[in-house]
Amino acid sequence: MNKPQPIQTIQARVRSEIKLRGSRFIATAVPVGDKQVVNEVVEQIRKEFWDATHNCFAYQLAPNGSEYRFFDDGEPSGTAGKPILFALQQRNLLDLLVVVTRYFGGTKLGAGGLARAYAEAANDVLDHADTITLWPTTRVRVFTPYDDLSEVRRLVESETKEFDEEFRDVVIYTASIRDENLDTFSETLTEKTAGRAGLINIDIAESE
Repeated sequence: MNKPQPIQTIQARVRSEIKLRGSRFIATAVPVGDKQVVNEVVEQIRKEFWDATHNCFAYQLAPNGSEYRFFDDGEPSGTAGKPILFALQQRNLLDLLVVVTRYFGGTKLGAGGLARAYAEAANDVLDHADTITLWPTTRVRVFTPYDDLSEVRRLVESETKEFDEEFRDVVIYTASIRDENLDTFSETLTEKTAGRAGLINIDIAESE
């Protein structure tokens, strides 16, 4: 089985605008996790720009971009959604939605001109975005006796700066560990504590 690969997306919502022959093209790029979020964001933008001529969009989702959609919203077929999608594909960006809102300025651009305009708008907003790499992770719960607290805490901190720490009969850490590091993390945990500390995979436990 192939290991899950890291994905490239953007850090936060970003917006930019270009003007071509009187028409305004307002591009909004939004990181998304699934189709439900896509639908919610598209609806929000449609309400925001309720008087726009078109709200065209494209998105593609992790893990490999095979789940995607593009929408021309009344523009000639293939002149809006496809160029937006192509901009995402060229940059290999996943879990990302780009909506390009057009206010018609009175001058028709023709099919070729439209495609170039939507591509330019999509690329412009992506140029303004900060990209990040998201690594596949697994949620784990680590149990350690107090005698091994310092050693285990250092080990957890070497993998992530974000974790929960609970003090009970034992100390419990809840954290997300990169999949590619999980086996080594587990082995090191056992070695450093002589088997006194252990972990469970929360994702597996909750699915059973």
